[in-house]
Amino acid sequence: MASSLYSNAQHVDFESVLAMDDPGMVSMFEALEASGLGGFLGCPAVVYEDALVDFFENASVRNGVVFSTVGGQIVKIFEKLFAESFELPVDGLGDLSEMPKDAIFDARSIVSLSGEQINLSGRKNQMKMPYRLLCDIVAKAISVKAGSFNAIIVEKFSLMTAVVCGVKMNWAKFLFGILKKMVAVKTKQAKGFAIQISLLLATFPAVELGEASAFPASKILSKKTVLRFVSINDRDGSEEITEAAKKNEVFVWYSEEDGGCEDEASQRVCDSDQFVVGNLSCCGVG
Repeated sequence: MASSLYSNAQHVDFESVLAMDDPGMVSMFEALEASGLGGFLGCPAVVYEDALVDFFENASVRNGVVFSTVGGQIVKIFEKLFAESFELPVDGLGDLSEMPKDAIFDARSIVSLSGEQINLSGRKNQMKMPYRLLCDIVAKAISVKAGSFNAIIVEKFSLMTAVVCGVKMNWAKFLFGILKKMVAVKTKQAKGFAIQISLLLATFPAVELGEASAFPASKILSKKTVLRFVSINDRDGSEEITEAAKKNEVFVWYSEEDGGCEDEASQRVCDSDQFVVGNLSCCGVG
């Protein structure tokens, strides 16, 4: 089904999110727009499900061009068409391996919740809330990777760095490269770009697109869905802290038969035959 092509997708209603009463979130979305991704992430959210299924079933890459047939009509998507359709920058880094190390170094502190550099093999709850959301956006809408969206990986963080530190990216080359991976044979690249491909197919007059469907509102970042994201992540973060605290607690039944403690306060606890919680080194335990 075509819906599987955007099961983990994410789109952005920039007008809505930039009007939020949350300076941190607004600043992150402004940086995202300024990076040159506004036209790609914020284009009209319409999908042509039948045409999308046709496109992916018949697509291939030849000489750097994406070919397919949709409704029996041949479709050729060149990088130039892709770039112009979404007003993507064509100058800057075209490969994440070129990302300056000093920019990554700076970004690790900028996004950090604690102020200390985040661990690039850790989880996104190390980051301030706006950057947790940015982490999701680059994973779902840009790199389109399957797997855990809570984990931080180097590729994902390099994309975040480009936005956070204003590193110029050749988004046309990078994103078109992702599209080519989507249609290549024997690739692990997840399928995506449902909205963008739908709009590209609409530029071919001879192609019968079928009925248009509105993109699910729950997958469009607006003031409402961003607030829901914050609420869920606040709750999940609290639960993680609680679980971690439980794992660190030690519960021991301590009675007089087990011996005394080194100080009077601890001895009174032991004498009362009650549970001792936490650090029990004063009683010679742990």
